[in-house]
Amino acid sequence: MGGELASLLAELKEREVLEAVGSALERGEDPLALVESLREGMEEVGRRFERKEYYLSELIMSAEIFKEAMALVEPRLAGASGEAKGSVVIGTVKGDIHDIGKNLVATLMRCDGFRVHDLGVDVPPGAFVEKLRETGAGLLALSGLLTLAFDSMRDTVRAITEAGLRGRVKVIIGGGPVDEKVLEYVGADAFGKDAAQGVKLANAFLGG
Repeated sequence: MGGELASLLAELKEREVLEAVGSALERGEDPLALVESLREGMEEVGRRFERKEYYLSELIMSAEIFKEAMALVEPRLAGASGEAKGSVVIGTVKGDIHDIGKNLVATLMRCDGFRVHDLGVDVPPGAFVEKLRETGAGLLALSGLLTLAFDSMRDTVRAITEAGLRGRVKVIIGGGPVDEKVLEYVGADAFGKDAAQGVKLANAFLGG
């Protein structure tokens, strides 16, 4: 079932994906396993995008199908992971409005038991600082797909440092062009190349 569901999503077969998820849930299949299959499908979409087999329109369509499928799965995930592992503040930094990757990370983190506070896109440094203070979150996840996002990421890290929060808040960054050099430039603690790695980093930093 897992490979079949991933293939259906990768082929952008919306109706078939939703029917497969619905049937699997009715049979009592593990909702976390369904999430993993959907994630694998999204990863394949990403690979096809990189190979230029898919374009932005296919990327957007896959994200919508994923969102619809997750709307079916998420009610079955309540309590599946027990108590929340910790709080995470996430958002796409100021000057960037890309949200597909950020949404995927936020969804998988929630499914893995984290309390996620998603601030959306084009988020200024001050808004991140305010939410970190409000929630007491120990992890900040910054997303950006454009190279201009690097300065915004750096400004955000500086802002939380000036606010006196850096000592208790770990910062992870993600997005297509992010690498070790960007990590050093921004001053974050780690970077993730995909959503699954973002969840692993959250577990590592918050002790999950």
